[in-house]
Amino acid sequence: MKKVTILGLLFSVLLVSGCATEKYVHSQVDPVSDRMATIEGKVSTLEKRLSATEAKLTQVQQGEMSNADRAALQEAKDTANRALELAKKAEAEAKAAGSDVRKSESAAKEAEMAAKEAEKAAKKAEKIFRLDQKK
Repeated sequence: MKKVTILGLLFSVLLVSGCATEKYVHSQVDPVSDRMATIEGKVSTLEKRLSATEAKLTQVQQGEMSNADRAALQEAKDTANRALELAKKAEAEAKAAGSDVRKSESAAKEAEMAAKEAEKAAKKAEKIFRLDQKK
């Protein structure tokens, strides 16, 4: 009987100590609930935007664009074509500049070599002059 009483007492202590208070549960659940509400709002907004985009896409696919939409689309195409042309021009100019740079580097090397040869000739002339001076 003593064992049953002790076991019953231990069991009831474990039951009572394992229960969470209402305040504790609210403190744990409320932040999660707030985050869920925020996320649900964002998802709702995104769903609305997706529906609107799908509707516009359907119109475009079916050719039901307004004149303003057609004009905006044509303007976007024209802008893209102009950008492509400018990119091609820039590429051609870059190639030409690269060619000019190579030519300039080559000319600079030739000038450097000529300067070294002139320096050697000057030293040689100076030696000859000194020898003539000594005689």
